[in-house]
Amino acid sequence: MKLLILKILVVLGIVFSSSIAQEEEDGFQRFSALPVLGYTEETKLQYGAMGLLFFRPLEKGGKVSEIDLTFMGTTRGQFQLFFIPYFYLYHDKISGVIDFRYQNWVGRYFGMGNNPDMDTYVGFDRERYMLDVEVLSSVGLPKELNYGFKIYVDHSDIEFEKDSLIDIPKPMLGWRNGVGYLLTYDSRDNVNWSTKGFFARWQHLFFSDRLGDYSFNTESLDLRGYYPLPFQISMATSLLWQRSSSNAPFDMLSGPDGIKRFRGVESLFFRDNQGLTLQAELRKFLFWRIGGDIFFEGSKVGEDFGNLLDNKWHRAVGFGGMFALNMQERLYARGEISWVDFKQLGLTVYIRSAF
Repeated sequence: MKLLILKILVVLGIVFSSSIAQEEEDGFQRFSALPVLGYTEETKLQYGAMGLLFFRPLEKGGKVSEIDLTFMGTTRGQFQLFFIPYFYLYHDKISGVIDFRYQNWVGRYFGMGNNPDMDTYVGFDRERYMLDVEVLSSVGLPKELNYGFKIYVDHSDIEFEKDSLIDIPKPMLGWRNGVGYLLTYDSRDNVNWSTKGFFARWQHLFFSDRLGDYSFNTESLDLRGYYPLPFQISMATSLLWQRSSSNAPFDMLSGPDGIKRFRGVESLFFRDNQGLTLQAELRKFLFWRIGGDIFFEGSKVGEDFGNLLDNKWHRAVGFGGMFALNMQERLYARGEISWVDFKQLGLTVYIRSAF
């Protein structure tokens, strides 16, 4: 019980922390900063800071570009750095994200399949550099329709513990580089906190040993719907289907990430060639800069589509608090508690809505 209370206090601490924000005379917010203090199953106690720099739209009524910078350490000896610019060009008809991450990470591999044993795993130590660039355009199409490309560059050095009760995956270190295409339909009223509209995204990436050290493919279909409800409550729903080639590296297989999809578990706690995640969430702004949410999620993985459908669902229910980093852009930091499979508690701390 004492540990539970500590976890709840830590999560509430991040949600209700005061941010440092600067607004100019016309009300435009130039930057925001927030200390990070949280607890998750994957990191244990985590600490650090995040800063966000906002740029004026190129034209009146246009979308705001921004740069996110986050650095974080944990009591498990993990460290990660995020540098993520978001940009909008040419009357907002061209948009993109440049996601650079560095990780010096201690993790656990629980094996393959939909039903891993939480107490049976092999630890690994990974140093990773990742660059993920995606650009979308609606030039020549209605603004809701977008087409674009993605470039993914990843170099990982991975070392597993020698003593293990499960089979260690084949060495998957080196370069994992790929290119692919994106197709989206987006009628959301806001990308950070959507209250109405629909979002659909198809992504197909091709990894080749001509670009790196491995050849495999990944695909995903992401569907989301947003609906306004009485009392200024909004409902968000989503379906995410993923597929990875059977020879994909173990850390690039299909499964929940534990932060945005099926919150409260370690990233890829259960993994396989295909994954399916369903989510539903109620969100409401409460007062000052504070919002809240409650959610229900289900997720599972399988070797192929038939196996995926036959496997049992993992389920989670939870709630969280949100703290506005930029009220005009509806940009929130969130901390959430989830009850995974009605057996264990999980916690997540992150920026922006889960989906």
